[in-house]
Amino acid sequence: MTSSKKDVIIIGGGISGMSAAKLLQEQGLDVLVVEARDRLGGRTFTQVDSTVGYVDLGGSYVGPTQNRLLRMAKELGVENYKIQEVERLVWVDNQKCYPFTGTWPRFWNPLVNIDLNNAIREIDRLGDMIPVDAPWDAPNAEELDSMTMKEWIDKTCWTESTRRFLTMCCSFMLAAEPAELSCLFYCFHAKKAAIHVLHHQGPAEDGAEERKFVGGSQQLSIKMGERVGKDNIKLESPVSKIEQSEEKVVVQTINGDVFEAKYVIMAMAPSMTQRIHYSPPLPPRRNQLIARAPVGSVIKCMVYYDRQWWKDRDFCGSTFNVDPASPMVYSLDDTKPDGSFPALICFVAANKAREFCGISKEERRDRLCKAYFNAFNGAEEALHPVNYVEKNWMAEQYSGGCYTATYGPGVLTQLGKELRKPFGRLYFAGTETATHWAGYMEGGIQAGERACREVLHRMGKIAENEVWQDEPESKDVPALPFESTFFERNAPSVPGLLKFLARTAIASTAAGLLIAWRLKNK
Repeated sequence: MTSSKKDVIIIGGGISGMSAAKLLQEQGLDVLVVEARDRLGGRTFTQVDSTVGYVDLGGSYVGPTQNRLLRMAKELGVENYKIQEVERLVWVDNQKCYPFTGTWPRFWNPLVNIDLNNAIREIDRLGDMIPVDAPWDAPNAEELDSMTMKEWIDKTCWTESTRRFLTMCCSFMLAAEPAELSCLFYCFHAKKAAIHVLHHQGPAEDGAEERKFVGGSQQLSIKMGERVGKDNIKLESPVSKIEQSEEKVVVQTINGDVFEAKYVIMAMAPSMTQRIHYSPPLPPRRNQLIARAPVGSVIKCMVYYDRQWWKDRDFCGSTFNVDPASPMVYSLDDTKPDGSFPALICFVAANKAREFCGISKEERRDRLCKAYFNAFNGAEEALHPVNYVEKNWMAEQYSGGCYTATYGPGVLTQLGKELRKPFGRLYFAGTETATHWAGYMEGGIQAGERACREVLHRMGKIAENEVWQDEPESKDVPALPFESTFFERNAPSVPGLLKFLARTAIASTAAGLLIAWRLKNK
């Protein structure tokens, strides 16, 4: 049993907690990081060995406008590299591949193109109405929060292809089914994650998954830990109890260690905070919130080959799997920048991930290889991997899933205000509490640094208007200007087109009858 007194204790050694600890220490405060796992990194985890070199099994991507993450990586000396999509991408449906270049394919059925464009445009329009720091204050918040994304999709979309695409978006972005997500939350997430669904969801130029870190993303937390110092980090120490008074906070671990501080920052997924006993108890509304914040269901899978055979077939490795029969929702080339360790990485998410829990690792590998066989037009090479690595985040005791917390109907409007609200001397970080790129590493850093500054303000060290700070745009990875096309801006919806055609037909018929009448009565 050990005991110590600190200025601030941070519970959670992921990128959010380590960002808070680093900034607090730079401000001259004595900090302690208490982490349940035997490692730093939280929902980032980089496996390093001779079979894979290094591979990110958790959060890994970075792109333009993720300026805090880019700033932190540069400060810590962690370089990034750009994912290349020179060759063709693939849209997969009905176990067939539809190769394309550019942002999205153009379908033979014009109604699908119109319907898909309208759905994306509507999500963008709704997102623009939602305040990133207070979605419950959106003018249509109650209406959007009363329905699931499935209900919205069924109401809005006319074609099966568009419904399947948006289902894939829910699975890929939030590792959840449309029926599990509030429409308000989905549009809010798309807005605060700075994702324009049409152009910024995938790894295409200027996208959310444009780049990765050389050596893996977990090293960001590890390098921050080196700055904080190993004597100020306590691993393998799950917290069992937090007791606070008007003067202090006492934190106890299941190992029997007791730590005391003036303040505590909780840097973990909201649902994980339920495992701790609080004295006094958490406020009832916060208890209700964290009981309604499940983390997504996802398995990250890497299939290794002896060469990049997909490039021989003019494919870049990126696939969008809208086919319900496909086990994965999305894939990319995960080969190292120098061409070593050729691999395809994919995400098995939502219901598909939960189903995958019921079969063996070998069966999972074989089903994915067969999916690649179908996706890349019957490529025999897909069936002969040399290695397979996976990470089932649902099996992680101290995560419960990935990538982030999700909310069903009614949660944000009824309980969302509790998300960042301090409780006594207890403050809340974690990527879920971010207002920009929430659910991503960028959001984790924003949340950690914001919680740090809240504590500094409480101590009287900074003014209240210094708590929330904007981040300058990265000069190394600037965002490209976004310009929508004339079609994207002006194309009608399917109902709009049908009404136009009906009115045109009626007008044409009426004009024909009028002409015939005039000719007859000349």
